Amino acid sequence: MRKMLDIDFGSTRYDELVQLRYKILLEPLGLKFLDMHRNKEANYLHIGCIEQLDDKLIGGLILAPIDNETIRLMQVAVETRYQGEGIGRELVKYAEKRAKEAGFSKIIMHAMLSVVNFYEKMGYTQEGEIFEEGGITFAKMVKDLK
Repeated sequence: MRKMLDIDFGSTRYDELVQLRYKILLEPLGLKFLDMHRNKEANYLHIGCIEQLDDKLIGGLILAPIDNETIRLMQVAVETRYQGEGIGRELVKYAEKRAKEAGFSKIIMHAMLSVVNFYEKMGYTQEGEIFEEGGITFAKMVKDLK
């Protein structure tokens, strides 16, 4: 059984989420997680997925407010052995619910091209040109939450 939950910045769960994001998203690209980024994350909403059987964090993401209307979905990560089981979809749906509850009307993200199709199936649309950031190619994706 799995459970979605909000994770408090600076908590032990937050540290687990940082490690998961590093392992799944940054390490394969040869990138480092810089501690200077932690301070920025204090105002973000951190969301996790827990495998209740062993209380293990198996997925997570960040929601970063842009302005009063828009929030950015970032760093969706699912533990390798759980990928393909719908956890990413559950995380994104929970994040959309939490964003709406917090009063946001739009979610944006920069999706790697390999996952654009995944987000399109969830109602996101590509906006603008494909672009490169740090040697990685992205598409800006948007979803209206109204």
